[in-house]
Amino acid sequence: MRTTMQPFQLVGISPDPFQSLFELPDADLARLHARRVVATEKPGFPCRVSLVDAEIGEDLLLLPYTHQPAASPYRASGPIFVRKGAKQRFLTVNEVPEYVSLRLMSLRAYDSAHLIVDADVCAGQSIGPAIERIFGDARVQYIHLHNAKRGCFSCLVRRAPADVGS
Repeated sequence: MRTTMQPFQLVGISPDPFQSLFELPDADLARLHARRVVATEKPGFPCRVSLVDAEIGEDLLLLPYTHQPAASPYRASGPIFVRKGAKQRFLTVNEVPEYVSLRLMSLRAYDSAHLIVDADVCAGQSIGPAIERIFGDARVQYIHLHNAKRGCFSCLVRRAPADVGS
């Protein structure tokens, strides 16, 4: 079931569901199980939209996010940070941002039925080879990265077209 290595791309989540939430009063955010926070250290507040750590003093929301919405036993949600005004980031092919390389990462590989077919844990600076190894399995359709220590969803990893250079 192994195929040749394929290029990959990390993708931030869409900011669309979150930006209007910054205008809500704290009581309304609390009803959504969300809260307003200010970054007090860097790294430490990784934005899932822009795939960068917030600068000290920057405004964010901490809120639940359904990162695996598929009709599968692996359906899942968890907490994420989103920076105010963040733009969705699509990294260049095979690019691993500091946002990932500074952390211990968990990789969860899913097939077309949204079932986990492989998983790994590695230091962020070793994530590229781990992604390439996992994508060597033709069953793998996409990978979710999670921050291994806290278990929070980090970002989606998708296969990039094989004819695209890095």
